[in-house]
Formats: sequence, C-alpha cells, structure tokens
Amino acid sequence: MRLLRSSASFPPALRGAVAAIGNFDGVHLGHRALIAAVHAEADKAVKPRAVITFEPHPRRFFVPSSAPFRLDALETKARILNGLGINATLALPFDATLAAQSPQDFVDHILARDLGLGHVVVGYDFTFGKARAGNTDMLRELGARHGIGVTVVAAQGDGEAYSSSRVRGLLEAGDVAAANRQLGRPWEILGVVEHGDKRGRELGFPTANVALTDFQIPKFGIYAVRAVLDGEVHDGVASLGIRPTFDQTDVKLEVYLFDFSGDLYGRAMRVEFHAFLRPELKYEGPEPLKIQIAADVVAAKAAMAGR
Repeated sequence: MRLLRSSASFPPALRGAVAAIGNFDGVHLGHRALIAAVHAEADKAVKPRAVITFEPHPRRFFVPSSAPFRLDALETKARILNGLGINATLALPFDATLAAQSPQDFVDHILARDLGLGHVVVGYDFTFGKARAGNTDMLRELGARHGIGVTVVAAQGDGEAYSSSRVRGLLEAGDVAAANRQLGRPWEILGVVEHGDKRGRELGFPTANVALTDFQIPKFGIYAVRAVLDGEVHDGVASLGIRPTFDQTDVKLEVYLFDFSGDLYGRAMRVEFHAFLRPELKYEGPEPLKIQIAADVVAAKAAMAGR
C-alpha cells in the first residue's frame, strides 16, 4: 500500500500517471467505475495508476463543527484502492491555501507542475478550485494546455446514482446490507481498542471497546460483525449505542468476538458490519440483558454462517 501525503512526496516514477481525482469516501461502486476508467487508460498508455484525494475531507475543513460523517479512514481508503490495482494514493492536505487556489492554479501548479500527470479521470459532477468554480469542461480546457487528457465518467447506479451521501443515509437507517451493496464490500470502522467499564466481562461476554473517531455513526443497535486484527479474522457481535440499561449517554462500539481470548488493549481493529440484528433497547437490569446478549450471539453466528 503506497500512501503519499503531499505533492512533494510524489516520486518521479509516477510522473505521467493516469489518476482519478475525488474524495473517494467509501470507495463505493460509483468510485470503482472511475478506477476502471483509470485502468483502461493506463493499459493503453502503459502508465502508472494513481488516485488523488484530499485530507481532511473538504467538508470537515469548511464545516469543522459538522457531526462525524466519514465512511472510511484514510488508511482504509488507501488499502482498498491498492487492492483495486492502484499504485499510489496521494492525499493532498486540504488547507486554507488549497481551498483558495483557483481552478487554473490547481491544474497548472499541482496536476501539471508538481505531479506531472498524463491523464485524469473524474466523475460527471466533479468541481474544483476556489468556490468550486471549476467544472469538467474547464478541466478539459486547462488540461489540454499541458497535454493532460481528461476522462469524465457518467453517473453510475441502480436507478439512483451511487454516492457517499446515499451510503450514509442507509447506515443511519440501519440498512447495512443495502449500504454494503452500494460499497461492493462490508462497511467497516477502524479503531484502537480502549479500556472500558468492563460490564461485558461481568455479564459473561467480554467486549472490546473500539474507539470511535470521525466516522459516520450508523443506527444504534446490535450487529453481526467480522473483526480483523493484524491479519487474524474473528466473527462476533457488536453493540453500537449509548447502553440505556446502564443510563449512559456516550456512544460506544463494543465488540464481542466468538472463540477469542487474549489481550486486545491498544491494538488496531477493523470491524466489518455485515448485518443489523435489532435496535438498541433498555432492559430492567443486567440479568434480562445477559439473556438477550446470549440470543444475540446465536443470531450473529447464524448471520455470519457461510460468509
């Protein structure tokens, strides 16, 4: 996985590359159509394949107070793109300087001078430059001055265009199965296992408390999940919510892994969401909750069977 964090780190070997440009949040099926176009052009020109994205997400820069909304961590995005055959992912720092850059300067200074791209691939609704003043027609015009070809990919969808916003809406509704179909993979959260209140251990189901950062929060409830730790894969059941039985208010992701024992604290965990089992409920104390968790384990194992 080659993840670059500035245009200065773009190596000479990648000059002339065919690159897709966009946020690529979720790397959903619409994004994958852009990647397919990159491969088609790179195969013809025998050139490297790259993705140019932005970090932080521009929405986070312009509206820093917005609720968590990202579908992927940058590292997750780069890993998925690498698996799709992309040679390098460049995350351009999205700051005040980049936000104020005109469309012409973005093409002249970044795409042509700094990166030396040979061809770019964008979506039909791509905009760029200060106040989003640049569009696909302007990109073609400005790119032609530097010999940079441009491919614009039409909207992709199943009657409705695939989009990161659409995936977020499905997750908020708890329809993780539909969200995963839009993504072409299970949606996941990447986080570090933290110390919790150890109530799961007291109930007989020790859980890993996975830190939540700037991720989209799906519907509160119980999910069948698959966790990946340093290449090890474990199925499990996860609770996402505020734990109303214990009158808590902070949002937690707690994961119980089947047939696992060991110390997880401080380890990075990828939690893939495969199925929504039920909404979060309040129980009259620990014993009814314990009975329900046992039933949730059975339901999660059935949901994960054969996956």
